[in-house]
Amino acid sequence: MRRWGGAVERGRTYRRRPGAYAILWRDGTLLLTLQAEPESEIQLPGGGIDPGESPLRALHREVFEETGWTIAGARRLGAYKRFAYMPDYDLWAEKICHVWLARPSRRIGPPPEQAHAPLWAPPAVALDLLPNPAERDFLRRVLRTEKGRYAIDWA
Repeated sequence: MRRWGGAVERGRTYRRRPGAYAILWRDGTLLLTLQAEPESEIQLPGGGIDPGESPLRALHREVFEETGWTIAGARRLGAYKRFAYMPDYDLWAEKICHVWLARPSRRIGPPPEQAHAPLWAPPAVALDLLPNPAERDFLRRVLRTEKGRYAIDWA
């Protein structure tokens, strides 16, 4: 599994934290989430897998919580690892991030997590907005172009 991010700090204890994240494609645009707190950041929707929860169930829950949308057609793309500080939990984590490709299927309402807001972006803009290099790498692989057309053509 490929590792991204900073080096592991010697003497620091990291808690393993699996998560599920989605590249959400609809009508030629991507659905991202803007997390306003603790610091404003644009991300792929997703988050931690709760104990006893399957990664796919966590993906559906997290996407809804952060965007207000349900999803369909989820297909796992892979996973990556990174070691990071999570200020919302005051936790140093070994994050195992499972990445999926899915289609937003229905907007239920505003995101239940108040610190999040859905954000639609064209693919090239989304690549510039995502600060996480691993998320950008997964997105680049999904967006392989051929003669200016994106490899995914979901209606």
